[in-house]
Amino acid sequence: MYTFQTDVLPLKNELFRMALRITMHREEAEDVVQETMMKVWSRREQWGQIESMPAFCMTICRNLALDRVKRMEYQQRTDTDTPLDIQDRSYASDPEEQTVQRDRVRLVRSLISRLPEKLRTCMQLRDIEGKSYRDIAAIVGITEEQVKVNIFRARQRVKEQFQEIENQ
Repeated sequence: MYTFQTDVLPLKNELFRMALRITMHREEAEDVVQETMMKVWSRREQWGQIESMPAFCMTICRNLALDRVKRMEYQQRTDTDTPLDIQDRSYASDPEEQTVQRDRVRLVRSLISRLPEKLRTCMQLRDIEGKSYRDIAAIVGITEEQVKVNIFRARQRVKEQFQEIENQ
């Protein structure tokens, strides 16, 4: 049997990261996590039938975040609040190379944010969160094979669009 303290509360940071990637606003993500926790708690009578509490919580969080974005009719996404402010300086020794690298990372983040929701979610859960195909399938509500197809398509689209922009 699951308990809120040991099985749900430790998922808070992971839920926040997912909500933040979907809503792109820190305050909205915090609200989504709080609402997720309340919804999970209100369904505690069903916990005995739940196969995976993390997948259950992530699914609720994802759906709430998507509903919030739709409700807000939020069109223009920015990357200013994302936790993925990557600055890889391992091969960029001078400031110009570092700037080029930062611009490329921003471009990739922008391309990812423009993907259709299912492709974007699958790619982020796999490549950023490191989730298994099984967990992603449970969270998104599709088969493992479809998860693999979505991740492949997402990576291909980002790669193709990146190359198009870089070759201009």
